[in-house]
Amino acid sequence: MKNHITTIAFDADDTLWSNEPYFQEAEKEFCTLLEDYLPQHSVSQELLKTEMQNLHLYGYGVKGFMLCMVETIGKVSDNTAPMELVNKVIQLGQDLLRKPVVLLDGVTETLESLKGKYRLVVATKGDLLDQERKLKNSGLQDFFHHIEIMSNKKEHDYNKLLKHLDCSPENFLMLGNSIKSDILPVLEIGGNAAHIPYHVTWSHEQHDIHLNHEHFMELKSIDEIVKYL
Repeated sequence: MKNHITTIAFDADDTLWSNEPYFQEAEKEFCTLLEDYLPQHSVSQELLKTEMQNLHLYGYGVKGFMLCMVETIGKVSDNTAPMELVNKVIQLGQDLLRKPVVLLDGVTETLESLKGKYRLVVATKGDLLDQERKLKNSGLQDFFHHIEIMSNKKEHDYNKLLKHLDCSPENFLMLGNSIKSDILPVLEIGGNAAHIPYHVTWSHEQHDIHLNHEHFMELKSIDEIVKYL
């Protein structure tokens, strides 16, 4: 692999900085708000169902999450919930958008080690304004040649990115915490991918099947990638 990689792309949320724990905290608060209508685990199931139904409309990110929470209020309460609950959900979403950016261990040191040797890229999905905010607040911008905020991470999305970067798949390495979004599509188009597990994963992104592929690496932490290259 060492002789072929020229471009390394990093997922952002839960690869460079913490993200999913904030969403899970907000969801827990949301379920507590609605426990007079349904048990908390049932509210959680209804919320996920609503998110999946609307994913093609809203995409990924806090704003879509907020809209799905509002819609779920109507569903579980049969449209009888007071406006106060909607206002609390809006506040939950706004609090999410103000969360601090906390870098994960080894991120800065890894980027410092790789910069100048490889073309470094951020390839992340989510809301444009929110991802731009987090990147700015992370202090990592200067490490990256290009920032790609994607609406989704399917094969054609990665092909589009590689075309923009004028990079062949065999010269491309993607690092991320989601097997479903960061690993499988890249392997499908002939690229290289390294999985960095994170202790919390959104249920939609979970993938439990063991992966064995000649262009795939399973890392314990982000800094391990340096010794493989």
